[in-house]
Amino acid sequence: MIRAKEIRVVDDEGGQLGIMSPDEALAIARSKELDLVEVAPGAIPPVCRIVNYGKLQYQKSKRAHEAKKNQKQVVIKEIKFRPKTEEHDFQFKKNNIVRFLEEGNKAKATVTFRGREMAHQELGRKLMDRLVEELAENAEVERLPKLEGNALTAIFLPKKR
Repeated sequence: MIRAKEIRVVDDEGGQLGIMSPDEALAIARSKELDLVEVAPGAIPPVCRIVNYGKLQYQKSKRAHEAKKNQKQVVIKEIKFRPKTEEHDFQFKKNNIVRFLEEGNKAKATVTFRGREMAHQELGRKLMDRLVEELAENAEVERLPKLEGNALTAIFLPKKR
């Protein structure tokens, strides 16, 4: 499938075989019972390697699997407040946010306003400012409290240790 007139060939040990036609390179690869694989089609001339293609594909899938295994999924946990949330409920929900942050997750705090509560947004702002202040030792604020529709939201990140 290699369409170039001349290619640079690298053998199975990594040594340069030089620039030659694809037919010559394919003959060398077949004599070693290996495959000719184009690894850098954008180069001038294109670079081809003599390798066992099945083994190459296997190693590539293994590397992809290892990379996927080492990734950590970031989860955003949400805690909802109301402007009239009482002290005990506030402390309980704040402790849940601290627990989420210690587990390595992000936390989203939302103060939801309903009906006439929208006329007293300062109560929600006070609640959110207090939350930001009390979480200062455990969390960094990724997004400051912002009103979106009828909800005031802030996102917290776990502090770097």
